[in-house]
Parts: sequence; structure tokens; C-alpha cells
Amino acid sequence: QELEELLTEIKDVSVVLGIDNACKLDLSRIVEEVRAQYEALALRSWEEAEALTRRKLNEGSSQSGTYGAHLLDSRREIADLNIQIQKLRSCIVSQKSQCLYLEEHIREAGEHGEVALKDAKAKLVKLEEALQKSKEDMAHLVKEYQELMNIKLALDVEILTYRKLMEGEESSMEQPIPTVISAVHSRAKHRKWS
Repeated sequence: QELEELLTEIKDVSVVLGIDNACKLDLSRIVEEVRAQYEALALRSWEEAEALTRRKLNEGSSQSGTYGAHLLDSRREIADLNIQIQKLRSCIVSQKSQCLYLEEHIREAGEHGEVALKDAKAKLVKLEEALQKSKEDMAHLVKEYQELMNIKLALDVEILTYRKLMEGEESSMEQPIPTVISAVHSRAKHRKWS
């Protein structure tokens, strides 16, 4: 294309010569020389253009090969990245579902914990009430036990007294001396049961 443009420019060149009538010029020879110069110039331009074109084509083909290799590498990298993106997306979906599962379990555990805490507090209140009642019952039983021990002690004293009296009676029966026996009556305390 550059060569054609150069040839077009050469064809359009017009030469203006100033003619001196005093001397005789061989115009045909001058025209031939100019034509030969222009043809040589055109041939050189053609060869330079062809060499430039070949060089550009060689550079373009080597660059196209390099670009093709880069393009293939880029396509491989893009395919690898797409695979990694798909893996990451599936991993993200899995992690999200696991997070939702864990959040649900945490919520359920929190609810169960609150219910268990309320139940434990209610049981603690009942146990404290039962403990208080047991303390009161124990105090009542201790009081009753003390009363029973007092009654037993009184009965033991009466039994001992009667025994001594009986022993004294037996010994007095063996001896004919008259003795006056006075009876001691003790009234047993009656315990009220609650």
C-alpha cells in the first residue's frame, strides 16, 4: 500500500523547467534522466517498503505467537481461577449453612439453658422450703425427744423409788417391826402428738 502511494506520488510529479532559448537543450535526454532517477528512487522505495513490510510481518507473526501463548496462558489461568471461585463459592455456601446450623443450636441451647435455669431455680426454692421444713421438723422432734427423755428420767426415778420401797418392804416383812409406808404418787406427763 505504501509502495502504491509512492508510485502515485511519482506519477503526479510535474517538472517545470526554465528554458533558455540561447542554449539548446536535449529535453528528451533530461526527461529520460529524470525518469531514470525517479524510477531508481521508486525502486529503492519499493525495496525499502518491502523490507519494512517483511520486518513488520515477521515482528507481527512473532508477537502474534507470543500473544497467542500469553492468551493460552491467560485462558488457563482464568479457567483455574473459575474453578477456584466455584470451590470457594461452594465452601462459602457450606460455611454459611454450618453457621446457620450452629446459630440454631446455640439458640436452642440458650432456650434449653433458660428453661433448665428456671427449673433449677424452682427446684432450689422447693429444696430450700423442704430444708426449712426439715429444720422445723427436726427442732420439733428434738423438743419431743427432750420431753420423752424427761418423762423417761422421771419414770426411771419412780421405778427406782418403787424398787427401793419394795426392797424396804421386803426387808420389813422379814422383820416384825411395824413400819409406816407412805406411797409416792407421780403423775405421768401426757405428750401431745402433732
